[in-house]
Amino acid sequence: MRRYLALFFDYLTQYAKVRLSYRGDFFVSLATSLAATICAFGFVFILFTKIPKLAGWRFEEVIFLYGFSLIPYGLFNVISMNLYDFGNNYIIEGKFDRVLLRPISSLFQVLFETFRIESFHEVATGLFAVWLAARLLHLAWGWIDFTLLVFWGLCGAVIYVAIFLLLSTISFWFEDRIGVHPPVWNLIAFGRYPLSIYSGFIQFFLSWIIPFGFASFYPSVRLLGREQFHRYAPLVPVVAAACLALAIFTWSRGVRHYSSTGS
Repeated sequence: MRRYLALFFDYLTQYAKVRLSYRGDFFVSLATSLAATICAFGFVFILFTKIPKLAGWRFEEVIFLYGFSLIPYGLFNVISMNLYDFGNNYIIEGKFDRVLLRPISSLFQVLFETFRIESFHEVATGLFAVWLAARLLHLAWGWIDFTLLVFWGLCGAVIYVAIFLLLSTISFWFEDRIGVHPPVWNLIAFGRYPLSIYSGFIQFFLSWIIPFGFASFYPSVRLLGREQFHRYAPLVPVVAAACLALAIFTWSRGVRHYSSTGS
């Protein structure tokens, strides 16, 4: 474990040096991502100028939910670049052969060879939105609530990573440059709003098929002290562990199935 932690920080620091060596490109990417986040919050603001509540949720509560959703999403985005392009870059282009030659876990290398460090702003923006909404709602938090905020944020990031890792493993059996990530990635936005605004089928789908609800919605319900859906919050780490275990198991099967590239 100590060795892999040291390797992780080496990967991160080296990539940060490379990324920041092109400062103009980095700051343009950061500004673009920040503008997209601000526009998303702007949509919520405009929405609540038209309606007083959204399925019983006040403006401050939706801001809290949206802010919390950015925490695991931002952490996931930092390490998700290679998952999106895994089928094209590693399988079709043959880079996975190089990965298998190194005496390090292939999954570790794929996850941490590339970072999107500008996505840390999403975590910072999410924390600020949670803090602001909590003040407006006059939430009395203790150390347990702050601990749960961090813990559930990490669990949400694990859920996102596990789901998209599972989707990436499909490339071991079906070579496709685009993959199946785009339509599933679009579903993340559904978890940034109260699940109660959706039909029963959508609620079930986002809870038990692709459990994005456990990455953001159910933790937010507990932190806000709402009674509805309150009982699902303790299942967040269970769902995260189950998703990760399934993804790692499928990855291992995929690696054994991999037969290198052709000529």
